[in-house]
Amino acid sequence: MNPQVLLIIGPTAVGKSSLLERALRDFPQLVDIVTYTTRPMRAGEEEGRPYHFVTEEKFKELVSGDFFVEWAHVHGKMYGTPRDQIKRAGSEGRPVIIDIDVQGAKALMREFRDVVTVFLIPPSVDALRQRFVKRGITSDEDLERRLQSAQVEMSQASYFDHVLINDNFELTYVLLRKIVENLLKNQ
Repeated sequence: MNPQVLLIIGPTAVGKSSLLERALRDFPQLVDIVTYTTRPMRAGEEEGRPYHFVTEEKFKELVSGDFFVEWAHVHGKMYGTPRDQIKRAGSEGRPVIIDIDVQGAKALMREFRDVVTVFLIPPSVDALRQRFVKRGITSDEDLERRLQSAQVEMSQASYFDHVLINDNFELTYVLLRKIVENLLKNQ
């Protein structure tokens, strides 16, 4: 069975994970796809939440085994979306929700037919800069690289079904909630 896929797309630090976590609490029928990464764990994270943390060697092994629907290098680390979790949810008739970047979203849109996309943008580039600093990204070089990457991603927002400005979490979530409700109604 072909799964329903809801993609939450946008640049790093725009609030994708926070909105996804809230949707998962409110809609337990959604399946969160846990992606794989080679980046180190941050404080408060653990294996399987929010990622499967693997070595670069293991990641490359998974790539060569066609384990991922899509994978990419992002900010010097590797990220990939596992095919098996999506197929399992589809066979159970459950919709999946994934937070992802533009490149990954486009790959998933080519792979699956029933995809709804929500692109999140920050209220301003300065607000995004502040979010990066809150995450501990303070070197000028890293900040500028991430901001440039974010601007390239945001320039592609119009390719997706819904564009939400995440300037107020609660209001943005109300809009996302309506999108999720429509997705589930059409299941």
